[in-house]
Amino acid sequence: MAAECLACGSRHVSHWATARDVEYAAVPESFDYVRCGDCCTLSIVDPPRDRLGEIYPDTYYSFSETGASRVERVKAWLDRRQFRKIFAGVKGDRLSALDVGGGAGWLLTTAKAVEPRLMDTTVVDLDPAAETLAKAAGHDFFLGPVETYETAKRFDVIFLLNLIEHVADPVAVLTRMRGLLAPGGVIFVKTPNHDSLDARLFRHRSWGGLHAPRHWVIFSPESFGKAAAKADLRVTSLKLTQGAPFWTVSALEALGRLGLVKTSRQRPMVAHPLFGPLTAAFAALDILRRPFGRTSQMFVTLTA
Repeated sequence: MAAECLACGSRHVSHWATARDVEYAAVPESFDYVRCGDCCTLSIVDPPRDRLGEIYPDTYYSFSETGASRVERVKAWLDRRQFRKIFAGVKGDRLSALDVGGGAGWLLTTAKAVEPRLMDTTVVDLDPAAETLAKAAGHDFFLGPVETYETAKRFDVIFLLNLIEHVADPVAVLTRMRGLLAPGGVIFVKTPNHDSLDARLFRHRSWGGLHAPRHWVIFSPESFGKAAAKADLRVTSLKLTQGAPFWTVSALEALGRLGLVKTSRQRPMVAHPLFGPLTAAFAALDILRRPFGRTSQMFVTLTA
């Protein structure tokens, strides 16, 4: 198996898991993931770069964000609380923000609602349907991969929320984001952590954190720090948080093996009636056990 680490380029890798698309059943085959012996990052073997239209179906959760469910309302409340903390540490009378992979811009809309200094907002996304909605909400929009985004703007805050794990060259993306950062600005990253209990338990059961085949690079806290340093960025804060969606996907996959849950392109796991209750239950579990062990998502703040 010819494979390399997508974070550091090392070929000192070993097979870690084989996973399939249990969430959307968008593609039928399985995908291999390897673990780097040098930096400990997980990487997908042969990223499906030319199959984005297949692996991101129309029912993909970020394309159809509604904000209607109880879980989503709680998440929105937590987002507002987090944004207040983020912007409180950023100086300036007029701020700008970039959300990479931001869809229709609903997170930036939330940020503007809690931060009156936030005047200039831009979304970068692959979804053509999101462009009209984002612009209607008052955001600038770039349609295409972040690797091709060019602008003279510099941003006080850059959001890479659930994004860096989707790219084939995370260090190049982080380097590009550093170039777009205004003096004194911050980059805020949310990404999975493979050094967690659920990853170990479901490693050979298409662990939800792999989000196969859409997550191409999965870090640990230590390996993410190494990638950030390669991009000449400094980690100023790294906090582990609950990974309830990964637990939920893994649990529903197990039920699927028993014939109790069926996933399809038309009815992905996120639309299953058990998804919300299970996510709430696993979030509570992770919050309770967080002082005693690593959870499977991390929030990282970076500065230049």
